[in-house]
Amino acid sequence: MGYPVMLNIANQHAVVIGGGKVAERKIHGLLEAEGKITVVAPAATAGIQQLAAAGKLVWRKKTFSPDDLEDAWIVIAATNNRSVNEAVAKAAKPYQLINIADDPERSNFHVPAVIRRGRLTIAVSTGGASPTVAQQIRRQLAELYDDDYGRYIDFLYECRQWILRNVDDEQKRKKLFKTIAEESFQKKGNWKENLQHLLKEIDE
Repeated sequence: MGYPVMLNIANQHAVVIGGGKVAERKIHGLLEAEGKITVVAPAATAGIQQLAAAGKLVWRKKTFSPDDLEDAWIVIAATNNRSVNEAVAKAAKPYQLINIADDPERSNFHVPAVIRRGRLTIAVSTGGASPTVAQQIRRQLAELYDDDYGRYIDFLYECRQWILRNVDDEQKRKKLFKTIAEESFQKKGNWKENLQHLLKEIDE
């Protein structure tokens, strides 16, 4: 059983071994989280090459060697060659986070299927048992939590900051936080206008 966490990898060094479609998919997730990425592969997809040309990552056009993992915080082995992936697993240090795409048992973390809606992040993992099932669940959740829900979460964040700065009474704060988080409030729409009504009601 894994221990779910949200990692802040902004500006942290991530090394991806492999230049195929699986590697490219992993790279996009790392880029979304603002990781500092190095790709090690003798060949790469057109997408990876474009990212390298745009300065979004560093591409070492070579086969893997253990020194490629120096200073890496996150290591992802995503080649279609088991012997290379095994070499990566053996070269990784105990303190490094490592994901072997074709060998969950050799990994100490798994990359979940992810939905991002503004500040809302939903991650689905089967612990490496079936990435396909994780993707199926992700698609189902994506229909429930659409872009409009993402805007609602962003609204909640802005509201929370405003309430913390401007509402001194702790009981009033709690009531506001509870009310704006209710499903009925979210479904009403016109959130800013309804918040103003709430503020007036609380002050009366």
